Amino acid sequence: MRALIQRVTSAQVHVDGALIGQCQAGVLVLVCAMQGDSDDLAAKLATKISKLRIFKDDAGRMNRSLLDVGGAALVVSQFTLAADVSRGNRPGFSAAAAPEDGARLYETFAAEMAALVPTQTGQFGADMAVSLVNDGPVTIWLDTDS
Repeated sequence: MRALIQRVTSAQVHVDGALIGQCQAGVLVLVCAMQGDSDDLAAKLATKISKLRIFKDDAGRMNRSLLDVGGAALVVSQFTLAADVSRGNRPGFSAAAAPEDGARLYETFAAEMAALVPTQTGQFGADMAVSLVNDGPVTIWLDTDS
């Protein structure tokens, strides 16, 4: 699985103009299931994200995790994280999981995050409008294949 994690002071996702998910201080997680991914990988990724030490401690150093600070997560599916532009200028997405597998893995990942921290989600496969206030900015790329 691939995830782009952004430390935020707030984030929201809208579908057709309606607010469907939001979080305050915490992380916005854009996540993509790749071919060959498993439920176990989704669980491991959620645990890794909850323990990433990307929040400031009393000395101002990034030394605290989402769990440590009591932060929340907004999880949004984004298959375009699977983009391959190695053969030209038009991205290919063949490395992304098939839609039915992607939906299942997205839901598994979101449920695993929700078991660890307060979590809201976007809508798999929908045209979403995501807004955020990036804190830092701090943006981290994770790939379970790496």
